Amino acid sequence: MTTEPEARDRRAWWREHSELGVCAVLVALGVLVLVDAIRIHTDFAQRGPIGPKAVPIVVGTALLVVAALLARDVLRGGRGAAEGGEDVDLDAPADWRTVLLLCGAFLANAALIGVAGFPISGAILFWGAAYALGSRHLVRDPLLAAGLSVLTFLVFNNLLGVPLPGGPLVGVL
Repeated sequence: MTTEPEARDRRAWWREHSELGVCAVLVALGVLVLVDAIRIHTDFAQRGPIGPKAVPIVVGTALLVVAALLARDVLRGGRGAAEGGEDVDLDAPADWRTVLLLCGAFLANAALIGVAGFPISGAILFWGAAYALGSRHLVRDPLLAAGLSVLTFLVFNNLLGVPLPGGPLVGVL
């Protein structure tokens, strides 16, 4: 059974070493990436000289190394620097309207990408993000969003060979 002062000391220690939570997240991500990389199925004829497992294994290992280095630094007394940007008011409350509008644009993209395709859902995402962040150009913003979305679709689909859903515009683009 712990006494009140011991529990208070333990909470104070965790408060002083809260960056260890970031280490735990990095370890979890590193393990997840490594487990998924190991489970990638390839036969000898499919893979090139390096194979598809190489990059995920490097990324997963790097995540674990960074987590260990950060944990060592935190346990030795290292502290993250407080935000001190000159255009940031640390006493101002969070702008939840902007956060919710950005989340709405992202969720609309996720919901529409399978039905409407990436060019349309991406345009909604780009325009919604511009609107949420304060742009109010009612003609320019949708046109730029549509152009950026089509350009992104063409780069991924045609140049990089990453198929994105085209939706009703699949024959046009």
